[in-house]
Amino acid sequence: MKKVALGIDIGGTNTDLAFVDRDGSFIADDRLSTSSFPQPEVFVAALAEKAKLMRKNLAEPVEIIGIGIGAPMGNINKGTIEEPADLPWKGITPLADLLREHIDLPILVTNDANAAAVGEMVYGGAKGMKNFAVITLGTGLGSGIVVDGKLLYGQDGFAGEVGHTIVRPGRSNRECGCGRFGCLETYVSATGLKRTLFKIMSDSIEDSELRDMSFNKMTSLDIADAAERGDVLAKRAFEHTGEMLGLKLADLVAHTNPEAIFLFGGLTLAKGLIMEPTVRAFHENLLSIYRGKVKLLASGLNSKNSAVLGAAALAWDQFGDKK
Repeated sequence: MKKVALGIDIGGTNTDLAFVDRDGSFIADDRLSTSSFPQPEVFVAALAEKAKLMRKNLAEPVEIIGIGIGAPMGNINKGTIEEPADLPWKGITPLADLLREHIDLPILVTNDANAAAVGEMVYGGAKGMKNFAVITLGTGLGSGIVVDGKLLYGQDGFAGEVGHTIVRPGRSNRECGCGRFGCLETYVSATGLKRTLFKIMSDSIEDSELRDMSFNKMTSLDIADAAERGDVLAKRAFEHTGEMLGLKLADLVAHTNPEAIFLFGGLTLAKGLIMEPTVRAFHENLLSIYRGKVKLLASGLNSKNSAVLGAAALAWDQFGDKK
């Protein structure tokens, strides 16, 4: 019987899950809407049902060796999600305990960006690297940092929250879901990009095809498509977003001295729109001793889901038979 791990990536908008074999191949995958479940208990019940149905529909039976879950503010020490800024559930959610009420398997929970970093290290562009970081650009901004071949967790399991470093201090700046003001992810994320565009439109009288679209209906893809068609204000929003990201990544290099930084997530699908200003600002702000030594790259797994792969890889490492 084929052995698989169940990898789960809980995002602010959607949750992706897949059965993944030892080599990183997806045996089956599915998705459900995270934002449709204001109560974590109801979400976990729906997630368990989705996984059971996915297994039932397989052409051949499989043995599930364990479950790996990546989630914003996931605590690997406790199996909890704690005070997430980008999820509908506040406080502390005992995710592993809730899921065990539905599925009798070993479960590991970690930060979603940490899971993405493992996916990059095992299956992507970071193979063979011992010092690198992965930045996930989705509803929020996550970061997974690997130092000397090991994920950086810190004392309580929450090290590496680059998205919640402050770039604009003071209560007059953008409010973040974490309760503070001026966090990086309020500027650099799919949501941050929209906020930037609306600020640009409010300060300008230039025409834009996006002026008649509401904030709630607009997506980062709408902004990218408009920018590709030459919309000046949409292009300006990407420039501003990339400049802020490049600046903070230069600071990240000073803290961790990585070989490479990988950018992953929906916002990176805009390619040159986000990468060009990011790379430019990154190199302009690097301390001289690091120049020419650090690669800034798109994820090698953007055609897959690196967070799901990474969560599955963690499950394989923790619960699977060693090769």
